[in-house]
Amino acid sequence: MAKDFDPHHLDVRRFAEAGATLESADPLPAFRRLRAEAQGEADAREVHWQARGELINPQHVQPQVWLHLQAQATLPLVCQRCLSPVDVPLAVDRSFRFVADEATAAAEDDASEEDLLVLSRSFELPELVEDELLMELPVAPRHEVCPEPVKMSAADAAFDAAGPAREHPFAVLGRLKTGK
Repeated sequence: MAKDFDPHHLDVRRFAEAGATLESADPLPAFRRLRAEAQGEADAREVHWQARGELINPQHVQPQVWLHLQAQATLPLVCQRCLSPVDVPLAVDRSFRFVADEATAAAEDDASEEDLLVLSRSFELPELVEDELLMELPVAPRHEVCPEPVKMSAADAAFDAAGPAREHPFAVLGRLKTGK
């Protein structure tokens, strides 16, 4: 059944009505924005994802169209503590409800707890996978324990060799004013 559906031009309603599933393991370079975040040799990495469609209340006048998405990837990033490479696992497990148009999505967005998307006959599923993985990126990636001890102080020989600090000119004026 998965052969009937193209993830790059997915008819979301038909996908949900069929209760179909799509899954893939795509190379990281296929996700241009995600690859741009990775550091070093990442071209051999893969992004694994699975999508499942579901139609809730199919006999209702307006049945709910749902897409359940799971995705995993491991990205090589730079540890912000020790500045060495760190592999960061990313995982997404989200569900999306599809609505008829942008106006409906905007009207229902504040009141609904689920994520809303606009129904499409040519939905770009890999783009949604990439968007969700990008949102999972940490702001400051770090090792749990850095492989090398991190220097937490800096020494500057030129600073230490400098002579004593000159007296601030306003301190001299203050002494003149007070007469001391």
